[in-house]
Amino acid sequence: MKIVAASDRDALKGLYAGGWEAPTEVTFDVASILANVRSRGDEALAEYTRRFDFSDASASNFRIMLPSLDEARAGIPPEVADGFALAHDRVTRFHEMQRPHDHEHRDADGTLSALLVRPFAAVGAYVPGGTARLPSSLIMSVVPAKIARVARVVVVTPPRPDGSIDPAILFAAALCGVDELYAVGGAQAIGALAFGTETIARVDKIVGPGNVWVTEAKRQVFGICGIDGLAGPSEVLVVADDSAKAEFIAGELLAQAEHDPLARVAAVSEDRKLLERVAGLLEAEFAIEGGRSEIVQRVMREGAYLIHAVTRAEILEVIDRFAPEHLSLQVRDPLSFVGEVRRAGAVFVGADTPVASGDYLAGSNHVLPTSGAARFSSGLRTGDFYRTMSLIENSRRRMLHDAPILAALANFEGLPAHARTAEMRVRDDD
Repeated sequence: MKIVAASDRDALKGLYAGGWEAPTEVTFDVASILANVRSRGDEALAEYTRRFDFSDASASNFRIMLPSLDEARAGIPPEVADGFALAHDRVTRFHEMQRPHDHEHRDADGTLSALLVRPFAAVGAYVPGGTARLPSSLIMSVVPAKIARVARVVVVTPPRPDGSIDPAILFAAALCGVDELYAVGGAQAIGALAFGTETIARVDKIVGPGNVWVTEAKRQVFGICGIDGLAGPSEVLVVADDSAKAEFIAGELLAQAEHDPLARVAAVSEDRKLLERVAGLLEAEFAIEGGRSEIVQRVMREGAYLIHAVTRAEILEVIDRFAPEHLSLQVRDPLSFVGEVRRAGAVFVGADTPVASGDYLAGSNHVLPTSGAARFSSGLRTGDFYRTMSLIENSRRRMLHDAPILAALANFEGLPAHARTAEMRVRDDD
């Protein structure tokens, strides 16, 4: 595997390429699916589900009734159930401390200013069921919504060929107290959440990762409802020095590579010999012994970068330009880097903190910005399930003081009716 210089921006164009842009055919297909679901509701939803997932799908079997937690637990191995229960506890604890609250201030003249925080009425969470089942994503999407006290939390996920839901996803749904669970997936499920059908009532916001059709559907329905972001293929950047282990670095690159054939994975270091050892591992049996070798090999060919930096400043520039979903700091003094990092979805500090910790047990959220979106957005958090309203109550004293100024500003901008609303409130006042 080739090692490129951090200063060679041409060689790193693929790594730094950001932004969401679906292939043209996907954009058109998704638009057609959404229009069909919007106009025909359950009938269209059933047709697409029969075509892509479950041949006997109908509106009558969209809704999946949740079993009791004990019944759901019996469907998966005990150690897996215990692991997801631990993940649920830690995600809950991490997200509870993020809960926002109202802010209120009353000035000396009696004027009241406040910011009111209110949870959404309904949120839909998409849980993938394609190349990998992801009950962990259900936990990440639903727990903060529940903490925010969203009144109605809906989960959609593709059914298996027999129409059932994966038992691990069923357990996660029961564990999190999902209000409604539907066996529908793909762009058509996003349409159902956004527009509503006879069976699935519309929601205010859609969260959770998905494939290119799901993500493009979220982009197209934004404005009809809110979305958390546009989740592209997985990304990781490992920053390493001569204290790091080549196996740990290669392992992190391969772990993200197995998510998606379009994943982008990179390591940057001032130690070229370390990068050469990493390259050797990625070209050897080590790269495929973990499984999903076809996907991994494609990423190693098309989306993997080993970057030699000459200075710390070059390393920081690589971080800044990539704005990676996951940033792993495998250096002697990792916390010294943190203060200088401006753009990353989540940061994993030290040799004993694999990125997989954040995927499952750390408590932080693994629904993170990709494709350079860490420049302007953040990972999913409790605050994403609230909206705010400002509240103003002028005192009489404030109104008397502000009226001529308010009127002058409004008249200056050519809005005399605005000015009159201020003037009429003080016209007869002594």
